[in-house]
Amino acid sequence: MKKVIIGEQLVKSFGEGNEQRRVLDQVSVEINEGEFVAVMGPSGSGKSTLMFALSGTDGIDSGTVMVDGKELSTIGENELSDLRRRMMGFIFQQPTMLSNLNILDNIILPAMRDNRKNVVEISQKARALMNRVGITELEKRDIKQVSGGQLQRAGICRALMNNPRIIFGDEPTGALNSQSAQEIMDILSEINAEGTAVMLVTHDAKVAARTERVMFMRDGAIVNELKFPKFEGTDMDGRVEEVTERMREIGI
Repeated sequence: MKKVIIGEQLVKSFGEGNEQRRVLDQVSVEINEGEFVAVMGPSGSGKSTLMFALSGTDGIDSGTVMVDGKELSTIGENELSDLRRRMMGFIFQQPTMLSNLNILDNIILPAMRDNRKNVVEISQKARALMNRVGITELEKRDIKQVSGGQLQRAGICRALMNNPRIIFGDEPTGALNSQSAQEIMDILSEINAEGTAVMLVTHDAKVAARTERVMFMRDGAIVNELKFPKFEGTDMDGRVEEVTERMREIGI
């Protein structure tokens, strides 16, 4: 299976002198094309730092990250920015959108840099995505005029505008109620089923149970993994129990 991202021996520390703390400690990880992955662990274990390192959003002290055959440390900031925009989509717990733009304009913004002249086509694609996730009627709304779940759906649309090969999500359901969280996971599962790799950082066993591989982190290292078949919608309780039990076993 083709690898989308390969991280080898990743090291990342924060602080200086006696206050220095190693947040990633010789971490190696591979994300396959079309894979659905979750990363779990207590606060400070290195989950988000790993995601930022693999996506090139944040630098590392040592190790290598290969994306699409390119080692990120060998390319310039502009090329790295282009690579992220073309290959990756990002969904955060609190979507970072511009308050002076409506929902539609916030969604199309990432795609405009590569194709400024074709606003009509870009807008049509955004509207198709909005229809898919059920927020068609919100395109003219201000970001303060929608619910958290609706704003997260808009964030998913924005992440998909450039047809990424991988979606990174940092606690994408963390600020949502259980119903909205389930709906967001349904959308992400559909996107994954179409071939887009998805990597989620989460504290939620129900979110992790929807994925195919759960990596458990503690003290800057991946200490265990749990693998599942594709989620079919009927075995949720058993999968949640497996995730929860594995967390108990390794003390996280």
